[in-house]
Amino acid sequence: MLLATLAHVSREVAATSARSRKIALLAELFGAAEPADVPVVIPWLAGRLPQGRIGVGRQALKDPAPPAETATLTVREADDVVTALAAVSGPGSQTVRRRLVQDLLGAATEEEQRFLIALLFGEVRQGALDAVAGEALARATQAPPAAVRRAVMLAGSLQSVAERLLADGPGALAEFRLTVGRPVLPMLAQTAGGVTEAVGRLAPCGVEEKLDGIRVQVHRRGDVVRVYTRTLDDITARLPEVTAAALALDGDRFILDGEVIALDADGRPHAFQDVAGRVGSRTDVGAAAAALPLSPVFFDVLAADGEDLLDLSYAERRTTLDRLVPEPMRVRRVVVPAPDGGGAGDGDGDTAPDTAEAEAFWRATLDRGHEGVVVKALDTPYSAGRRGAGWVKVKPVHTLDLVVLAAEWGHGRRTGRLSNLHLGARRPDGSFVMLGKTFKGLTDAMLEWQTARLRELAVADDGFTVRVRPELVVEIAYDGLQRSSRYPAGVTLRFARVLRHREDKPASQADTLETVLGGHGPSADPAGKTLDEDGSSEPGI
Repeated sequence: MLLATLAHVSREVAATSARSRKIALLAELFGAAEPADVPVVIPWLAGRLPQGRIGVGRQALKDPAPPAETATLTVREADDVVTALAAVSGPGSQTVRRRLVQDLLGAATEEEQRFLIALLFGEVRQGALDAVAGEALARATQAPPAAVRRAVMLAGSLQSVAERLLADGPGALAEFRLTVGRPVLPMLAQTAGGVTEAVGRLAPCGVEEKLDGIRVQVHRRGDVVRVYTRTLDDITARLPEVTAAALALDGDRFILDGEVIALDADGRPHAFQDVAGRVGSRTDVGAAAAALPLSPVFFDVLAADGEDLLDLSYAERRTTLDRLVPEPMRVRRVVVPAPDGGGAGDGDGDTAPDTAEAEAFWRATLDRGHEGVVVKALDTPYSAGRRGAGWVKVKPVHTLDLVVLAAEWGHGRRTGRLSNLHLGARRPDGSFVMLGKTFKGLTDAMLEWQTARLRELAVADDGFTVRVRPELVVEIAYDGLQRSSRYPAGVTLRFARVLRHREDKPASQADTLETVLGGHGPSADPAGKTLDEDGSSEPGI
């Protein structure tokens, strides 16, 4: 497949908000694709590089090669260059990367160049997510959409299902079954503004602790245990304590879903970053485990004794989990019954569930240092790989008023607009310290206004980043802090996104670094401000 075809479809998908139109465009694309194109086409449509980080900086795009006049570059040829970029290391690597990037751009047409630049810098955002692509794949191959969704769930990969479908037709879907030892995509949760809202939507339901650890899927067949991350990476060798815990259970041929966390002497959780660092450690695992032992905590079971449990209700799966896993390794929860005179989701408004116990459990969970809660409808099957409506997470959301120190020129649909914001908190001496970057949450209207305003404040522009006078204040929502050696304050914001521009607030009234660092764990609010249940924020002071 020519890269020009993919670039054109990507642009067309970005230009429409209609799901039906997106599906039609992608179905036509898949109909023209060869099976060998799929491992590249699908992740590129979603803005992902299969190779991961490839070390290409903005300098590699300085003085870009002129575009080709005729489209001859194929998707697989372009992917070969990206693979070569990912393999570059050592002295002179930046020079080699720049040459590879310039050669690639020189072989691309103008539209292909725009797509490639956006792809390399993570700015392909046209809404071509896996769910939409799965529907399009079903249409292109005349396969039942539900069968495609289930195959993707069981395979853990839309790409592998697409390859088989395009090569062998709908009959290939029968080959995808739940198998102990082969990971499946985890079920994900939607969000709610508060516990009362979530319970009102789902009762009768369970309200579970939401642990701020690393999601794991644990498979055991006989004496063989495999541990996978939420992205289906095999990390068994790094977590010997999880393997030991799985082997100690009185069961076989099971698949468990849970988290690994680390607890201190008082039973409070260590910071997420400590756990992530431990899970990421590949050398001297024994010493790492001794320094920071991890504890698995399970909240679901997908298979037991070789039986597929995915289609059972959450209540039935939880009964099996309680039988298989001892209490210390099960997540805490309370159960909220249906309101008197009504069932889950009847929505008649005559009765409401009693949420007092759920609210008390939420507060106690935060007091124990955990991240929040997940509310789960008792009748929910396990919808692997999807944000099912039957699971809803509730977390406290923090906000800060920070100052824009610089902004980066956007790519893709954000070309010509200042997008990625460099965020700073106020120091006692009136200067600012950078805490991180974000382009999340910005609407087109916000981008237009922001670009015009920051151009007025600009003091330097190297073609990639515009440095500005520290005057524009933005309200930022974030999920917490994590340590970072990249930034001078030693911390950065987790999942930061822009809520609004604070034209009414001078930089002298922005939040201070002391305020940012004032939180004490996941339950604390470093900014002293949280979002109300209706999503509004308390007024700044």
